[in-house]
Amino acid sequence: MSNSIWRKKPMSAYEADIKNNKLNKVLGKWSLTAIGIGGIIGGGIFVLTGTAAHYHAGPALALSFVVAGIGCVFAALCYSEFASMLPVEGSAYAYAYGTMGEIFAWIIGWGLILEYAMGAMTVAVSWSGYFNKLLHLFGITMPYYLTNDPFSGAQYAIDNNITEPAAFSFNLPAFLITWLVTWILVKGVKEAANTNNLIVILKLSAILFVIIVGVFFVNVDNWHPFIPEPEMVKHADGKMQEAYGIKGILSGAAAIFFAYIGFDVVSTSAGEAINPKKDIPFAIIASLAICTLLYILVSLVLTGMLNYKDITGDALKAPVAYAFDQVGQPWAVFIITTAATVGLVSVMLVMMLGQTRVFLGMAKDGLLPDFFSKIHPTFQTPWKSTLLVGLVVSLVASFTPIGVLSDMTSFGTLFAFAMVCLAVLILRQREPNRERPFKTPLLMLVAPLGIITNVALMSLLDSKAQLFAFVWMGIGLVVYFIYSKSKSNLNE
Repeated sequence: MSNSIWRKKPMSAYEADIKNNKLNKVLGKWSLTAIGIGGIIGGGIFVLTGTAAHYHAGPALALSFVVAGIGCVFAALCYSEFASMLPVEGSAYAYAYGTMGEIFAWIIGWGLILEYAMGAMTVAVSWSGYFNKLLHLFGITMPYYLTNDPFSGAQYAIDNNITEPAAFSFNLPAFLITWLVTWILVKGVKEAANTNNLIVILKLSAILFVIIVGVFFVNVDNWHPFIPEPEMVKHADGKMQEAYGIKGILSGAAAIFFAYIGFDVVSTSAGEAINPKKDIPFAIIASLAICTLLYILVSLVLTGMLNYKDITGDALKAPVAYAFDQVGQPWAVFIITTAATVGLVSVMLVMMLGQTRVFLGMAKDGLLPDFFSKIHPTFQTPWKSTLLVGLVVSLVASFTPIGVLSDMTSFGTLFAFAMVCLAVLILRQREPNRERPFKTPLLMLVAPLGIITNVALMSLLDSKAQLFAFVWMGIGLVVYFIYSKSKSNLNE
């Protein structure tokens, strides 16, 4: 095999991977759909809606969700074609390895690590915030030094004039929830799927509650003008940026893209699917369609109940709960806070599941150490890599202030989506006669539109997040040339 960085993994190798799969095949199409919904619907629907409405799109936030959803649909259709052809763990990484070459596959895999790891850390910190909010409803308050990282804890002491601040701060709830999720994932994918299914039912019930009850408190005047005139808005970091208008809708779509992460995790679970060639495409498209509709309805209800200009201060942290409080329904706050707290667990579950399956795919190809491919003899899960992911996520979430991590997560996702659209286009041209249980309709239109949409949304992300993401990619290239290129199975 050539030593070129453009060498491709032969299809025969994928077929061998499928035959030698040691993972437990227990996931049906509805469990896979629930994994997609569990990953997509989380704190984003209760948090990002307020931020995006106030700082970006106003009432036109619903259109931002439509734009982001369209970008996802293009990628989802391309994902579905690949998943039906190559039902292996690794997601976009695996698809690129057989079509675009090893270097592209490595970059995408490294980008997926950014997506899932940063996503899990961000969600762990968000869960801690909602958990503390839930405790407050019962009159319980944890010490600030046990609910904040050292930097945020120090700032909290200054903001609240604490004369003798604690010498050390540690986000204990974020640490503990990460290890609870890690334990569930090590025990087995069936246990993880059952836990996720229960949480998804609770989340969907809470969201339907918000939509059905909230519609009675909508003031249509809050929707006028639906697309506000462009103006400069001061963000939380003190920067002045243009908001509203068409540009605001597009920048809002980029900002909320983090909320759509999750459907691609379905494809990383292909190794554990009962009938992956049919069920993976179904689950990807179904979970995306269901969640996009719910996001649009919730954003319309929120901006109808509460004027987008009034979503400031505490309202930004929990806009949906705040909206119900403002219309005289404080009892609803308990339901929403509980649903968000429990719902975020399934998002972490899905993020960390996807992370370990990407590691597994890369390790099987020799691009990562064999450590990441070790399967537990009883639980049939990649337990060593799951423990490592749990350790890293728990420590970073406990000790690091989370600023632009959601944007960095969006960057990794958008990059992977664009590459999948390009890869399926390339493979359709190179191997037009290969069996495709699911074929992307109008591929010559869908794939280019997917590439353009996702790259355009990447360009609208926070510049600091873009810089950090490119630094991460640079580190990945160093690792590839120092270790992975020489260890690749394609050297044999």
